[in-house]
Amino acid sequence: MPSETAKIVRDRKTRIVATLGPASSSYEMIEKLFIAGVDVFRLNMSHGGSDGKDELIANIRAVEKRMHRPIAILADLQGPKLRIGQFENGSIMLNNGDIFHLDMNSKLGNSSRVTLPHKEIFEAMNVGTHLLLDDGKVKLEVTNIDGQDATCKVLVGGKLSDRKGVNVPNTVLPIAALTEKDRADLSYAVKAGCDWIALSFVQRPADVAEAKKLAGPGVAIMAKIEKPAAIDCLSEIVEYADGVMVARGDLGVEEPMENVPGLQKQIVRCARLEGKPVIVATQMLESMISSPVPTRAEVTDVANAVLEGADAVMLSAESAVGEYPIEAVSVMNRVTERVENDPTNSIAEFGISQMMANSTPGDAITAAARTVATTVHASAIVTFTSSGTTALRAARERPEAPILVLTPRIEIARRLALVWGLHTVKTKDINDFEHMIGKAKRMAFRTGLVTPGDRIVVTAGVPFGTPGATNVLHIAWINGNELN
Repeated sequence: MPSETAKIVRDRKTRIVATLGPASSSYEMIEKLFIAGVDVFRLNMSHGGSDGKDELIANIRAVEKRMHRPIAILADLQGPKLRIGQFENGSIMLNNGDIFHLDMNSKLGNSSRVTLPHKEIFEAMNVGTHLLLDDGKVKLEVTNIDGQDATCKVLVGGKLSDRKGVNVPNTVLPIAALTEKDRADLSYAVKAGCDWIALSFVQRPADVAEAKKLAGPGVAIMAKIEKPAAIDCLSEIVEYADGVMVARGDLGVEEPMENVPGLQKQIVRCARLEGKPVIVATQMLESMISSPVPTRAEVTDVANAVLEGADAVMLSAESAVGEYPIEAVSVMNRVTERVENDPTNSIAEFGISQMMANSTPGDAITAAARTVATTVHASAIVTFTSSGTTALRAARERPEAPILVLTPRIEIARRLALVWGLHTVKTKDINDFEHMIGKAKRMAFRTGLVTPGDRIVVTAGVPFGTPGATNVLHIAWINGNELN
Protein backbone atom coordinates (compact mmCIF):
# COMPACT_ATOMS: atom_id res chain seq x y z
CA MET A 1 0.00 0.00 0.00
CA PRO A 2 1.53 3.39 -0.94
CA SER A 3 2.26 5.98 1.72
CA GLU A 4 -0.21 8.78 2.35
CA THR A 5 2.10 11.26 0.64
CA ALA A 6 1.75 9.29 -2.60
CA LYS A 7 -1.93 10.26 -2.60
CA ILE A 8 -1.31 14.03 -2.70
CA VAL A 9 -3.66 15.39 -5.34
CA ARG A 10 -4.13 19.15 -5.63
CA ASP A 11 -7.71 20.33 -5.37
CA ARG A 12 -7.08 22.70 -8.26
CA LYS A 13 -5.93 22.44 -11.84
CA THR A 14 -3.88 25.64 -12.10
CA ARG A 15 -0.29 25.07 -10.99
CA ILE A 16 1.85 27.20 -8.67
CA VAL A 17 5.47 28.19 -9.36
CA ALA A 18 7.58 29.57 -6.52
CA THR A 19 11.03 31.15 -6.76
CA LEU A 20 13.65 29.97 -4.30
CA GLY A 21 16.01 32.37 -2.58
CA PRO A 22 17.43 33.33 0.82
CA ALA A 23 13.99 33.05 2.43
CA SER A 24 13.28 29.58 1.05
CA SER A 25 16.44 27.60 0.35
CA SER A 26 16.51 25.03 3.15
CA TYR A 27 15.12 21.52 2.83
CA GLU A 28 12.61 22.26 5.61
CA MET A 29 11.27 25.37 3.88
CA ILE A 30 11.07 23.69 0.46
CA GLU A 31 9.08 20.85 2.01
CA LYS A 32 6.71 23.31 3.69
CA LEU A 33 6.27 25.21 0.42
CA PHE A 34 5.46 22.00 -1.44
CA ILE A 35 2.91 20.97 1.16
CA ALA A 36 1.41 24.48 0.99
CA GLY A 37 0.89 24.05 -2.75
CA VAL A 38 4.03 24.56 -4.86
CA ASP A 39 4.23 22.37 -7.97
CA VAL A 40 7.29 23.95 -9.63
CA PHE A 41 10.36 25.55 -8.05
CA ARG A 42 12.09 28.34 -9.98
CA LEU A 43 15.84 28.92 -9.79
CA ASN A 44 16.71 32.50 -10.70
CA MET A 45 20.04 32.27 -12.53
CA SER A 46 20.42 36.07 -12.39
CA HIS A 47 21.51 35.71 -8.80
CA GLY A 48 24.78 33.81 -8.59
CA GLY A 49 24.33 31.71 -11.70
CA SER A 50 25.04 28.10 -10.82
CA ASP A 51 26.60 29.03 -7.46
CA GLY A 52 24.67 27.35 -4.67
CA LYS A 53 22.16 25.78 -7.02
CA ASP A 54 23.46 22.22 -6.44
CA GLU A 55 22.19 22.33 -2.87
CA LEU A 56 18.81 23.75 -3.91
CA ILE A 57 18.34 21.04 -6.53
CA ALA A 58 19.38 18.34 -4.05
CA ASN A 59 16.85 19.67 -1.51
CA ILE A 60 14.07 19.70 -4.09
CA ARG A 61 14.82 16.13 -5.16
CA ALA A 62 14.94 15.04 -1.51
CA VAL A 63 11.47 16.52 -0.95
CA GLU A 64 10.29 14.84 -4.14
CA LYS A 65 11.52 11.47 -2.90
CA ARG A 66 9.95 11.89 0.51
CA MET A 67 6.60 13.07 -0.89
CA HIS A 68 6.47 10.48 -3.70
CA ARG A 69 5.43 13.25 -6.11
CA PRO A 70 7.28 14.51 -9.19
CA ILE A 71 8.35 18.15 -8.80
CA ALA A 72 9.45 20.37 -11.68
CA ILE A 73 12.51 22.62 -11.55
CA LEU A 74 12.55 25.74 -13.74
CA ALA A 75 15.96 27.38 -14.34
CA ASP A 76 15.38 30.99 -15.39
CA LEU A 77 18.28 32.45 -17.42
CA GLN A 78 19.28 36.07 -16.86
CA GLY A 79 19.56 37.24 -20.46
CA PRO A 80 21.39 40.39 -21.62
CA LYS A 81 21.42 43.25 -19.12
CA LEU A 82 21.56 46.66 -20.76
CA ARG A 83 22.74 49.30 -18.29
CA ILE A 84 24.26 52.77 -18.23
CA GLY A 85 27.63 53.35 -16.56
CA GLN A 86 28.44 55.08 -13.28
CA PHE A 87 28.38 58.71 -12.17
CA GLU A 88 31.05 60.78 -10.42
CA ASN A 89 28.78 61.26 -7.41
CA GLY A 90 26.72 58.09 -7.72
CA SER A 91 23.65 59.83 -9.13
CA ILE A 92 22.28 62.92 -10.86
CA MET A 93 18.94 64.68 -11.19
CA LEU A 94 17.46 65.20 -14.64
CA ASN A 95 14.68 67.69 -15.32
CA ASN A 96 12.13 67.72 -18.14
CA GLY A 97 13.59 69.42 -21.19
CA ASP A 98 17.25 68.91 -20.22
CA ILE A 99 19.76 67.86 -22.86
CA PHE A 100 21.64 64.70 -21.89
CA HIS A 101 24.24 62.65 -23.77
CA LEU A 102 24.75 58.90 -23.94
CA ASP A 103 28.13 57.81 -25.31
CA MET A 104 30.72 55.04 -25.33
CA ASN A 105 33.23 57.08 -23.30
CA SER A 106 34.30 55.06 -20.27
CA LYS A 107 34.75 58.12 -18.00
CA LEU A 108 32.43 58.54 -15.02
CA GLY A 109 29.21 60.34 -15.88
CA ASN A 110 27.97 63.75 -14.75
CA SER A 111 24.90 65.93 -15.13
CA SER A 112 25.38 66.18 -18.90
CA ARG A 113 26.44 62.65 -19.95
CA VAL A 114 26.95 59.03 -18.98
CA THR A 115 28.38 55.90 -20.58
CA LEU A 116 26.10 53.60 -22.54
CA PRO A 117 28.44 50.63 -23.13
CA HIS A 118 26.29 48.86 -25.72
CA LYS A 119 27.24 49.51 -29.35
CA GLU A 120 24.22 47.46 -30.42
CA ILE A 121 21.90 50.16 -29.05
CA PHE A 122 23.73 52.86 -31.04
CA GLU A 123 23.39 50.68 -34.15
CA ALA A 124 19.63 50.35 -33.62
CA MET A 125 18.64 53.85 -32.50
CA ASN A 126 17.55 56.68 -34.78
CA VAL A 127 16.52 60.27 -34.31
CA GLY A 128 13.20 60.06 -32.51
CA THR A 129 14.00 56.80 -30.72
CA HIS A 130 12.78 56.74 -27.12
CA LEU A 131 14.97 55.32 -24.36
CA LEU A 132 13.62 54.23 -20.98
CA LEU A 133 15.98 54.25 -18.00
CA ASP A 134 15.49 52.75 -14.54
CA ASP A 135 12.39 50.70 -15.47
CA GLY A 136 10.87 53.66 -17.30
CA LYS A 137 11.16 56.19 -14.49
CA VAL A 138 13.32 58.38 -16.78
CA LYS A 139 12.43 58.80 -20.45
CA LEU A 140 14.71 60.24 -23.15
CA GLU A 141 14.22 61.02 -26.83
CA VAL A 142 17.16 60.88 -29.24
CA THR A 143 17.53 64.19 -31.10
CA ASN A 144 20.89 63.61 -32.77
CA ILE A 145 23.38 60.79 -33.29
CA ASP A 146 27.05 61.41 -33.97
CA GLY A 147 28.72 58.03 -34.20
CA GLN A 148 28.67 56.69 -30.65
CA ASP A 149 27.35 59.86 -29.05
CA ALA A 150 23.58 60.25 -28.82
CA THR A 151 22.13 63.64 -27.90
CA CYS A 152 18.87 63.19 -26.01
CA LYS A 153 16.09 65.38 -24.72
CA VAL A 154 14.69 64.49 -21.30
CA LEU A 155 10.96 63.84 -21.68
CA VAL A 156 10.42 62.54 -18.15
CA GLY A 157 13.03 63.51 -15.60
CA GLY A 158 13.98 62.21 -12.19
CA LYS A 159 16.87 60.83 -10.20
CA LEU A 160 19.24 58.64 -12.18
CA SER A 161 21.89 56.58 -10.40
CA ASP A 162 24.69 54.17 -11.26
CA ARG A 163 24.12 51.21 -13.57
CA LYS A 164 20.39 51.61 -14.07
CA GLY A 165 18.77 49.55 -16.78
CA VAL A 166 18.07 50.76 -20.32
CA ASN A 167 15.11 49.73 -22.48
CA VAL A 168 14.57 50.62 -26.13
CA PRO A 169 10.87 50.11 -26.86
CA ASN A 170 9.55 49.30 -30.32
CA THR A 171 13.04 48.41 -31.53
CA VAL A 172 14.50 44.99 -32.33
CA LEU A 173 18.04 45.12 -30.98
CA PRO A 174 20.84 43.20 -32.73
CA ILE A 175 21.58 41.34 -29.51
CA ALA A 176 21.42 37.57 -29.00
CA ALA A 177 19.13 36.32 -26.24
CA LEU A 178 21.95 34.17 -24.82
CA THR A 179 25.03 35.80 -23.29
CA GLU A 180 28.14 33.82 -22.42
CA LYS A 181 26.87 33.63 -18.85
CA ASP A 182 23.53 32.29 -20.10
CA ARG A 183 25.26 29.64 -22.17
CA ALA A 184 27.22 28.47 -19.14
CA ASP A 185 24.09 28.53 -16.96
CA LEU A 186 22.08 26.66 -19.59
CA SER A 187 24.75 23.96 -19.81
CA TYR A 188 24.76 23.68 -16.03
CA ALA A 189 20.96 23.47 -15.81
CA VAL A 190 20.82 20.70 -18.41
CA LYS A 191 23.52 18.66 -16.67
CA ALA A 192 21.88 19.24 -13.28
CA GLY A 193 18.60 17.79 -14.56
CA CYS A 194 16.44 20.92 -14.50
CA ASP A 195 13.11 20.22 -16.19
CA TRP A 196 12.49 23.60 -17.81
CA ILE A 197 14.85 26.34 -19.03
CA ALA A 198 13.30 29.83 -19.22
CA LEU A 199 14.85 32.02 -21.91
CA SER A 200 14.94 35.80 -21.34
CA PHE A 201 15.15 38.63 -23.90
CA VAL A 202 13.33 36.70 -26.62
CA GLN A 203 12.74 38.96 -29.61
CA ARG A 204 12.29 36.46 -32.46
CA PRO A 205 11.80 32.72 -33.10
CA ALA A 206 15.50 32.32 -33.89
CA ASP A 207 16.31 33.10 -30.25
CA VAL A 208 14.29 30.08 -29.13
CA ALA A 209 15.73 27.90 -31.90
CA GLU A 210 19.28 28.75 -30.75
CA ALA A 211 18.50 27.84 -27.14
CA LYS A 212 16.92 24.54 -28.17
CA LYS A 213 19.92 23.67 -30.31
CA LEU A 214 22.33 24.36 -27.44
CA ALA A 215 20.18 22.53 -24.88
CA GLY A 216 19.86 19.42 -27.01
CA PRO A 217 16.94 17.00 -27.43
CA GLY A 218 14.63 16.31 -24.54
CA VAL A 219 15.12 19.70 -22.83
CA ALA A 220 12.04 21.92 -22.52
CA ILE A 221 12.60 25.60 -23.39
CA MET A 222 10.19 28.24 -22.09
CA ALA A 223 10.17 31.56 -23.94
CA LYS A 224 9.70 34.58 -21.69
CA ILE A 225 7.52 37.13 -23.46
CA GLU A 226 8.90 40.41 -22.12
CA LYS A 227 9.78 42.39 -25.27
CA PRO A 228 7.22 44.07 -27.54
CA ALA A 229 9.14 42.69 -30.52
CA ALA A 230 8.16 39.19 -29.38
CA ILE A 231 4.47 40.11 -29.61
CA ASP A 232 4.90 40.85 -33.32
CA CYS A 233 5.90 37.22 -33.99
CA LEU A 234 4.16 35.60 -31.03
CA SER A 235 2.65 32.65 -32.90
CA GLU A 236 6.00 31.65 -34.36
CA ILE A 237 7.74 31.93 -30.98
CA VAL A 238 5.06 29.84 -29.28
CA GLU A 239 5.32 27.24 -32.04
CA TYR A 240 9.09 26.91 -31.54
CA ALA A 241 9.02 26.95 -27.73
CA ASP A 242 7.85 24.19 -25.39
CA GLY A 243 6.09 26.73 -23.18
CA VAL A 244 5.84 30.49 -22.59
CA MET A 245 5.91 32.88 -19.66
CA VAL A 246 4.05 36.19 -19.52
CA ALA A 247 6.85 38.28 -17.95
CA ARG A 248 4.66 41.24 -17.10
CA GLY A 249 7.29 43.27 -15.25
CA ASP A 250 9.62 43.81 -18.20
CA LEU A 251 6.77 43.79 -20.70
CA GLY A 252 5.16 46.66 -18.78
CA VAL A 253 8.30 48.78 -19.04
CA GLU A 254 8.44 48.97 -22.83
CA GLU A 255 4.70 48.68 -23.39
CA PRO A 256 2.24 51.20 -21.93
CA MET A 257 0.96 49.70 -18.69
CA GLU A 258 -2.61 49.80 -19.92
CA ASN A 259 -1.66 47.40 -22.74
CA VAL A 260 -0.37 44.66 -20.46
CA PRO A 261 -3.73 43.08 -19.43
CA GLY A 262 -4.75 42.68 -23.06
CA LEU A 263 -1.35 41.31 -24.02
CA GLN A 264 -1.56 38.82 -21.17
CA LYS A 265 -4.83 37.50 -22.56
CA GLN A 266 -3.37 37.38 -26.06
CA ILE A 267 -0.30 35.41 -24.97
CA VAL A 268 -2.31 32.96 -22.86
CA ARG A 269 -4.75 32.31 -25.68
CA CYS A 270 -1.97 31.84 -28.24
CA ALA A 271 -0.27 29.28 -26.00
CA ARG A 272 -3.59 27.53 -25.39
CA LEU A 273 -4.22 27.25 -29.13
CA GLU A 274 -0.83 25.58 -29.59
CA GLY A 275 -1.32 23.32 -26.57
CA LYS A 276 1.76 24.79 -24.87
CA PRO A 277 1.87 25.49 -21.11
CA VAL A 278 1.85 29.17 -20.12
CA ILE A 279 2.86 30.85 -16.86
CA VAL A 280 1.59 34.26 -15.73
CA ALA A 281 4.36 35.91 -13.71
CA THR A 282 5.50 39.04 -11.86
CA GLN A 283 4.05 40.97 -8.93
CA MET A 284 1.09 38.66 -8.41
CA LEU A 285 1.21 39.02 -4.62
CA GLU A 286 3.88 41.72 -4.42
CA SER A 287 2.63 43.22 -1.16
CA MET A 288 3.21 39.88 0.60
CA ILE A 289 6.96 40.46 0.44
CA SER A 290 6.42 42.41 3.65
CA SER A 291 2.79 41.77 4.56
CA PRO A 292 1.12 38.56 5.79
CA VAL A 293 -1.97 39.34 3.69
CA PRO A 294 -2.30 40.48 0.05
CA THR A 295 -4.29 43.37 -1.33
CA ARG A 296 -7.72 42.62 -2.74
CA ALA A 297 -6.49 43.78 -6.15
CA GLU A 298 -3.72 41.15 -6.05
CA VAL A 299 -6.22 38.42 -5.23
CA THR A 300 -8.30 39.51 -8.21
CA ASP A 301 -5.18 39.50 -10.41
CA VAL A 302 -4.46 35.87 -9.50
CA ALA A 303 -8.12 34.97 -10.06
CA ASN A 304 -8.12 36.57 -13.50
CA ALA A 305 -5.06 34.57 -14.56
CA VAL A 306 -6.91 31.41 -13.55
CA LEU A 307 -10.03 32.47 -15.46
CA GLU A 308 -7.95 33.25 -18.55
CA GLY A 309 -6.70 29.67 -18.63
CA ALA A 310 -3.07 30.01 -17.55
CA ASP A 311 -1.40 26.71 -16.72
CA ALA A 312 0.45 28.25 -13.78
CA VAL A 313 0.79 31.40 -11.70
CA MET A 314 4.15 32.41 -10.28
CA LEU A 315 5.64 33.94 -7.15
CA SER A 316 8.98 35.75 -7.45
CA ALA A 317 10.32 37.91 -4.62
CA GLU A 318 7.33 36.89 -2.49
CA SER A 319 8.80 33.42 -1.95
CA ALA A 320 12.48 34.17 -2.64
CA VAL A 321 13.19 37.02 -0.24
CA GLY A 322 9.84 37.83 1.31
CA GLU A 323 8.97 37.63 4.98
CA TYR A 324 5.94 35.38 4.38
CA PRO A 325 6.78 32.80 1.68
CA ILE A 326 4.51 30.04 3.03
CA GLU A 327 1.63 32.43 3.53
CA ALA A 328 2.04 33.70 -0.06
CA VAL A 329 1.85 30.16 -1.44
CA SER A 330 -1.13 29.38 0.79
CA VAL A 331 -2.99 32.47 -0.44
CA MET A 332 -2.32 31.57 -4.06
CA ASN A 333 -3.44 28.00 -3.40
CA ARG A 334 -6.69 29.12 -1.76
CA VAL A 335 -7.51 31.65 -4.46
CA THR A 336 -6.98 29.22 -7.33
CA GLU A 337 -9.00 26.52 -5.55
CA ARG A 338 -11.84 28.92 -4.82
CA VAL A 339 -12.05 30.25 -8.38
CA GLU A 340 -11.92 26.81 -9.99
CA ASN A 341 -14.41 25.24 -7.59
CA ASP A 342 -16.87 28.13 -7.44
CA PRO A 343 -20.27 26.53 -8.16
CA THR A 344 -21.43 29.70 -9.94
CA ASN A 345 -18.71 29.23 -12.55
CA SER A 346 -18.26 26.53 -15.13
CA ILE A 347 -15.24 25.81 -17.27
CA ALA A 348 -17.27 26.64 -20.36
CA GLU A 349 -17.78 30.19 -19.03
CA PHE A 350 -14.09 30.80 -18.39
CA GLY A 351 -11.39 31.67 -20.86
CA ILE A 352 -10.29 28.06 -20.29
CA SER A 353 -12.99 26.47 -22.41
CA GLN A 354 -11.79 23.90 -24.88
CA MET A 355 -10.10 24.88 -28.11
CA MET A 356 -10.87 23.56 -31.57
CA ALA A 357 -9.08 20.23 -31.97
CA ASN A 358 -6.27 19.98 -34.51
CA SER A 359 -6.93 17.69 -37.45
CA THR A 360 -4.85 14.73 -36.28
CA PRO A 361 -6.02 11.32 -34.99
CA GLY A 362 -4.38 11.99 -31.61
CA ASP A 363 -6.16 15.31 -31.15
CA ALA A 364 -9.46 13.81 -32.27
CA ILE A 365 -9.17 10.97 -29.74
CA THR A 366 -8.27 13.38 -26.94
CA ALA A 367 -11.12 15.76 -27.77
CA ALA A 368 -13.47 12.78 -27.84
CA ALA A 369 -12.20 11.67 -24.42
CA ARG A 370 -13.27 14.98 -22.94
CA THR A 371 -16.75 14.68 -24.43
CA VAL A 372 -17.13 11.02 -23.43
CA ALA A 373 -15.95 11.75 -19.87
CA THR A 374 -18.60 14.45 -19.54
CA THR A 375 -21.34 12.29 -21.08
CA VAL A 376 -20.75 9.20 -18.92
CA HIS A 377 -19.86 11.26 -15.81
CA ALA A 378 -16.41 9.71 -15.60
CA SER A 379 -14.51 10.45 -12.41
CA ALA A 380 -11.16 10.71 -14.19
CA ILE A 381 -9.41 10.62 -17.53
CA VAL A 382 -6.34 8.37 -17.48
CA THR A 383 -3.71 8.78 -20.14
CA PHE A 384 -0.50 6.86 -20.78
CA THR A 385 2.43 8.74 -22.29
CA SER A 386 6.14 8.24 -22.89
CA SER A 387 6.90 11.62 -24.45
CA GLY A 388 4.32 13.83 -22.73
CA THR A 389 2.50 14.64 -25.97
CA THR A 390 -0.66 12.70 -25.09
CA ALA A 391 -0.83 14.43 -21.71
CA LEU A 392 -0.41 17.90 -23.23
CA ARG A 393 -3.28 17.12 -25.61
CA ALA A 394 -5.46 16.10 -22.68
CA ALA A 395 -4.67 19.31 -20.78
CA ARG A 396 -5.36 21.40 -23.88
CA GLU A 397 -8.96 20.18 -23.83
CA ARG A 398 -9.49 21.52 -20.27
CA PRO A 399 -11.87 18.72 -19.20
CA GLU A 400 -14.01 18.88 -16.07
CA ALA A 401 -12.68 15.49 -14.93
CA PRO A 402 -9.21 15.29 -13.36
CA ILE A 403 -6.45 13.93 -15.61
CA LEU A 404 -4.22 11.14 -14.32
CA VAL A 405 -1.04 10.79 -16.37
CA LEU A 406 0.97 7.56 -16.18
CA THR A 407 4.48 7.54 -17.62
CA PRO A 408 7.53 5.28 -17.27
CA ARG A 409 9.89 8.28 -17.50
CA ILE A 410 10.54 10.39 -14.39
CA GLU A 411 11.82 13.33 -16.47
CA ILE A 412 8.46 13.47 -18.28
CA ALA A 413 6.54 13.18 -15.00
CA ARG A 414 8.49 16.13 -13.61
CA ARG A 415 8.12 18.28 -16.70
CA LEU A 416 4.36 17.78 -16.76
CA ALA A 417 4.05 18.98 -13.16
CA LEU A 418 3.82 22.47 -14.69
CA VAL A 419 0.82 21.69 -16.86
CA TRP A 420 -2.81 22.52 -16.07
CA GLY A 421 -4.85 19.72 -14.54
CA LEU A 422 -2.28 16.91 -14.79
CA HIS A 423 -1.67 14.58 -11.84
CA THR A 424 1.37 12.70 -13.04
CA VAL A 425 2.67 9.40 -11.67
CA LYS A 426 5.80 7.54 -12.70
CA THR A 427 4.98 3.88 -13.13
CA LYS A 428 6.34 0.84 -14.93
CA ASP A 429 5.71 0.60 -18.64
CA ILE A 430 2.77 -1.35 -20.05
CA ASN A 431 2.98 -4.15 -22.59
CA ASP A 432 -0.56 -5.00 -23.68
CA PHE A 433 -4.12 -3.66 -23.68
CA GLU A 434 -5.39 -5.62 -20.66
CA HIS A 435 -2.34 -4.58 -18.67
CA MET A 436 -3.03 -0.96 -19.58
CA ILE A 437 -6.67 -1.02 -18.44
CA GLY A 438 -5.85 -2.86 -15.21
CA LYS A 439 -3.09 -0.41 -14.34
CA ALA A 440 -5.29 2.60 -15.15
CA LYS A 441 -7.93 1.34 -12.72
CA ARG A 442 -5.46 0.57 -9.92
CA MET A 443 -3.56 3.85 -10.17
CA ALA A 444 -6.73 5.94 -10.35
CA PHE A 445 -7.93 4.22 -7.18
CA ARG A 446 -4.61 4.50 -5.33
CA THR A 447 -4.33 8.20 -5.99
CA GLY A 448 -7.80 8.73 -4.56
CA LEU A 449 -9.35 10.02 -7.77
CA VAL A 450 -11.97 7.24 -7.98
CA THR A 451 -13.88 4.79 -5.81
CA PRO A 452 -15.41 1.40 -6.70
CA GLY A 453 -18.35 1.85 -9.03
CA ASP A 454 -16.89 4.90 -10.80
CA ARG A 455 -16.06 5.11 -14.48
CA ILE A 456 -12.81 6.26 -16.06
CA VAL A 457 -11.90 7.14 -19.64
CA VAL A 458 -8.52 5.79 -20.78
CA THR A 459 -6.46 7.07 -23.72
CA ALA A 460 -3.15 5.73 -25.02
CA GLY A 461 -1.19 5.03 -28.16
CA VAL A 462 -0.77 1.62 -29.75
CA PRO A 463 1.80 0.25 -30.32
CA PHE A 464 2.82 1.21 -26.79
CA GLY A 465 5.85 3.45 -26.43
CA THR A 466 5.31 5.26 -29.74
CA PRO A 467 5.60 9.00 -28.98
CA GLY A 468 2.48 11.01 -29.78
CA ALA A 469 0.51 8.10 -31.26
CA THR A 470 -2.73 8.55 -29.31
CA ASN A 471 -5.22 6.24 -31.02
CA VAL A 472 -7.10 4.33 -28.28
CA LEU A 473 -10.08 5.44 -26.17
CA HIS A 474 -11.67 3.05 -23.67
CA ILE A 475 -14.32 3.40 -20.94
CA ALA A 476 -13.69 1.25 -17.87
CA TRP A 477 -15.58 0.53 -14.67
CA ILE A 478 -13.80 0.57 -11.31
CA ASN A 479 -14.55 -2.83 -9.76
CA GLY A 480 -13.34 -3.22 -6.18
CA ASN A 481 -12.30 -6.85 -6.79
CA GLU A 482 -9.72 -5.77 -9.40
CA LEU A 483 -7.88 -3.17 -7.32
CA ASN A 484 -5.53 -5.30 -5.25
